[in-house]
Amino acid sequence: MKAVRFHETGGPEVLRYEDAPTPTPASGQVRIRVTGVAYNPADGGMRGGFLPIPITLPHTPGYDVAGTVDALGAGVDDLEIGDSVIGLIPMESDGAAAEYVVAPAAVLVKAPRTIPLADAAGLPSVGLTASQALFGTAGLVAGQRVLINGAGGPVGGYAVQLARRAGAHVIATASGRSRGQVEAAGAHEIVDHTVTTLRDAVTEPVDVLLNLAPITAEGFESLVPLVRDGGVVVSTTPTVPTPGDEARGVRAVTIFVRSDVDELAGLVSLIDRGELRVDIAERLPLTELPRVHERAEAGDVHGKIVFLPSAGD
Repeated sequence: MKAVRFHETGGPEVLRYEDAPTPTPASGQVRIRVTGVAYNPADGGMRGGFLPIPITLPHTPGYDVAGTVDALGAGVDDLEIGDSVIGLIPMESDGAAAEYVVAPAAVLVKAPRTIPLADAAGLPSVGLTASQALFGTAGLVAGQRVLINGAGGPVGGYAVQLARRAGAHVIATASGRSRGQVEAAGAHEIVDHTVTTLRDAVTEPVDVLLNLAPITAEGFESLVPLVRDGGVVVSTTPTVPTPGDEARGVRAVTIFVRSDVDELAGLVSLIDRGELRVDIAERLPLTELPRVHERAEAGDVHGKIVFLPSAGD
């Protein structure tokens, strides 16, 4: 089969589109013929060697997968050959930037029926991150106010939609480039961070501050006064400590996405009911993956990109 792999860590130039052995599913695993695999920034971190996830070289990136089950390992009885599935593959395992990938059956759910299968690769890790941040961590409920910093990215798009659906008042930051997307996702207020500061724009306290954007420690600290007493600050940015305010009972939590098939199946149900939208910015052949890593390092990736291993077959 064809795959994109790296045999050593380093810059985007270490990625190779090459022949690789077709994997065989072990007990509890299935093999998936990959229809779509999504790019995530953590792929670049693992390739670069600065994200502390234990991988074995050569490594195939791509932990968000959508595809069709084509072989079953022993003990798998809840999936069948031909099922369309999506999932968040364990990051230390070989990923889905290939024609085939094996994955634990326990991390897979049936794919949405109402969108193209390849596009569904744009859901698992980012949709779960948004859901886990807002509800499992922050405990967001109807009537609360949430400030989403960095709403123009893929996680932010889901976070805005899910918070709005939950009945929260959503304040979101977005540049002019992403304003239309954030508005369409349902934000009640949009702050253009290139024009004004959040301290000036947010005039009433929020219950939840969700940070999804690169930020300095000082800049992050300056946002904590926007959170009401007893509120919570949640961040997906591990390189900067998440600040709180113990004196006012403001909690601080840094989250890392985890696989949760029940939660993922719930997101799929929302998609099929038309209550959650999957936005894909680009659909590219798998051969373009090294180039997208280059673009990402140059800050030229905006929105979710899905790769199609079979494009051109």
